[in-house]
Amino acid sequence: MNNIKFVIVTGLSGAGKTQAIWCLEDLGFFCVDNLPPTLIPKFAELCAQSEGKINKIALVIDIRGGGFFDSVYESLEQLKALGIKCEILFLEASDETLVRRFKESRRPHPLNPQGQILEGIKEERSRLEELKGEANKIIDTSNLSTKQLKEQIKAMYGTEENEHNLKITVMSFGYKHGIPMDADLVFDVRFLPNPHYIDSLRPLTGNDKDIQDYVMNSTISKTFMERFSDLIKFLIPHYVNEGKSSLVIAIGCTGGRHRSVTLANKLAEILEQLGYRINKRHRDLE
Repeated sequence: MNNIKFVIVTGLSGAGKTQAIWCLEDLGFFCVDNLPPTLIPKFAELCAQSEGKINKIALVIDIRGGGFFDSVYESLEQLKALGIKCEILFLEASDETLVRRFKESRRPHPLNPQGQILEGIKEERSRLEELKGEANKIIDTSNLSTKQLKEQIKAMYGTEENEHNLKITVMSFGYKHGIPMDADLVFDVRFLPNPHYIDSLRPLTGNDKDIQDYVMNSTISKTFMERFSDLIKFLIPHYVNEGKSSLVIAIGCTGGRHRSVTLANKLAEILEQLGYRINKRHRDLE
């Protein structure tokens, strides 16, 4: 089980554990929020039986576990006995910051749902003091934005392979069927030569070589494709730096069968050659 990377995310309520676990999920960790500590060893054993399919695990363990929380120390000892090296990431923040965050979210503190927020924070600090002492890494989020917190976690637990971990969907569509609601970037290619008006080409699609040749033999198509791909290649690293985990690029023509399919195929091929993970989808081809 030594090949399993096991991270326990814990800390004060309101310190950013939810954002942390989302970031770890984007980095390829199998994540579970608020797992009762008594189940940690059994969960680790199940993951070990996945034959390497699950080798990075992150669990959020905090005061929400109620009476189960105190068993966390016993569970950590059991992990050691199983040969699993466990890292503890502890998130904290100042009292003032936590009070402000609870007031902004209008949520009660889990240890004092009917009383003063500050009283709940002080009690939680006391109960987590021993676990904080066991932590391998501590992040004070008092003055961190969500983006800055993600950057710190990525620096701690990311790898070089995560640089190309952005999931990119390249989608073709037809404007007469509506713009895709989940698109991040939308490009209109209805200005390119249209095979629809050629009787012999009309039944074909952008997956056919005759259509691809007709569309791409135009000077304007070649110029656009060059500048279009350069723009996308410029944008993607900036989306990665912003912490974005998925990107949907939609390319539209009138019917979604010829021009948009051709260009979506071309762009997908270019991005795949650069090492990005591409999901190609032709929404209106049929």
